Amino acid sequence: MKHQVRNLLTSALERLAAEGLLPAKGPLEPQVERTRDQNHGDFSSNAAMVLAKQARSKPRDLAARVVEALPASPLIERVEIAGPGFINFFLSPVAYHALVPRILTAGPVYGRSDLGGGKRVQVEFVSANPTGPLHVGHGRGAAYGAVVADLLAAVGFDVHREYYVNDAGRQMDILATSVWLRYLELCGEELGFPSSGYKGDYVWDIAASLHREHGDDYRRDAREAVVGLPPDEPDGGDKETHIDALIERTRHLLGDNRYRLVFELGLNRILDDIRDDLSLFGVDYDEWYSERSLTESGAVNKAIERLRETGHLYERDGALWFRSSDFGDEKDRVVVRDNGQTTYFASDIAYHMDKLERGFERVIDVWGADHHGYVPRVKAALEALGDDPSKLDVLLVQFAILYRGGAKVQMSTRSGEFVTLRQLRKEVGRDAARFFYVMRRCEQHLDFDLDLAKSQSADNPVYYVQYAHARVCSVLRQAAEKGIKVEPSPGETNLKLLTQAHEQALLKTLARYPEVIEAAALTEEPHQLTQYLRALANDFHTYYNAHQFLVNDPRLRDGRIKLILAVRQVLRNGLNLLGVSAPESM
Repeated sequence: MKHQVRNLLTSALERLAAEGLLPAKGPLEPQVERTRDQNHGDFSSNAAMVLAKQARSKPRDLAARVVEALPASPLIERVEIAGPGFINFFLSPVAYHALVPRILTAGPVYGRSDLGGGKRVQVEFVSANPTGPLHVGHGRGAAYGAVVADLLAAVGFDVHREYYVNDAGRQMDILATSVWLRYLELCGEELGFPSSGYKGDYVWDIAASLHREHGDDYRRDAREAVVGLPPDEPDGGDKETHIDALIERTRHLLGDNRYRLVFELGLNRILDDIRDDLSLFGVDYDEWYSERSLTESGAVNKAIERLRETGHLYERDGALWFRSSDFGDEKDRVVVRDNGQTTYFASDIAYHMDKLERGFERVIDVWGADHHGYVPRVKAALEALGDDPSKLDVLLVQFAILYRGGAKVQMSTRSGEFVTLRQLRKEVGRDAARFFYVMRRCEQHLDFDLDLAKSQSADNPVYYVQYAHARVCSVLRQAAEKGIKVEPSPGETNLKLLTQAHEQALLKTLARYPEVIEAAALTEEPHQLTQYLRALANDFHTYYNAHQFLVNDPRLRDGRIKLILAVRQVLRNGLNLLGVSAPESM
């Protein structure tokens, strides 16, 4: 409806431009917004105030001319001028009656549009290091990224969903070393486990696989692994020196081929688990992009050379530095260490360069909030490469804090003491987890109440919305049990009988759905959709509790059935975009 009102207003402005009252330069795209106060109509525009200077007219005088130039439409009951020149539109009942058959005819595609015009957008999300199972923090990024991608696709963008696999670098080496040390313990070797190693049970599982497949073939004397290494001081600066030295010792004792096998075993086992977890969570990708492929394809060296050619690199202390401070970063960043190894940041530069070279017009990264420092440096690199940094949009997702029985659930990833995404899904269900994760803006902390998520009550927001859908289905079952046909009549037949306040409220809420989808997609704010669905469910439950649907009057019954069928369709469409099911009974 918003677009229809805007089209009427645009026609009026074009008519005034043709008459010479307004300049004919450029397209006229008036702003139209839904009003907050029903006394001011359904929609309002400030077009007269914005264009008054160009028209050399007082805003209220121009508003009057605009109203006179509006084309006649059965959708508009009346138009009023308010305040300094607002143009307020009051929709006719016919406008809302026409909405119901439109929803029923469009079905699952109601609310979708071609606003995006097929522009290519990449959404990269989760991208957790494959060093352990996904935990509840990753789950929030997964739900958020998936819904943002689906919303963008719903409004006409060509969306590419991608997971960046960090299958190179130090953390993967720590994992491989951790697996081998646990393997040695299974072989009967006794040695202390490094404080910086990965200690979760999953490391034991991978080590046990290695032992089953290769017996003692990879066994070495434990003393060979640790003798002469820097001390491991968990609370001091030497713990990182210790783990780095331990990695090199592991490489030396195993040799390149055997070390690579242990490395790949850990990577593939964990990556397979991540794929399974995400798929069971309703999250699938178009591409799993390997960090190692950037080095193997020469993309990292290409990015470094482009920066060197443009004069944005310099040498200091044997390392190669990027002048990121010239582009607003707080300090310069190393891209090649003094030992000749490229940094993680160098791979990040190459990866984002590659994204834009693949032709994406917009790139969205969904990162954990602890990566906020990376945003200015990556944008700086894109600008230095000659790319447009505004094409990159980084969404920072705050951690989800779990509560059970009113108490905070403690978690620590490195120690292995954390709640996995799989555990959360099994405890509260996929639907509740997906819905709860996107109820707030991504930059806001999320307190996830496990008890509430499992409860079957009106206080549980996902249950409340799903129950509204199930209630509509229950009405249809009751009709069948009573032998009442509920085949809806065509078009707007009998909808004029929907005069009750609850019915009018439902119609107006239903009309907002396409606007909510558009706004949620363009602002990357899935919580707008969850709030809308809760509002629609509330309007329906209130209506359900106040009125009978299977009334004796067949005409009124038909009108009400059509209305609640439209409610069911919109609830189903919205839940589907959130990755949440729409049950027919509860």
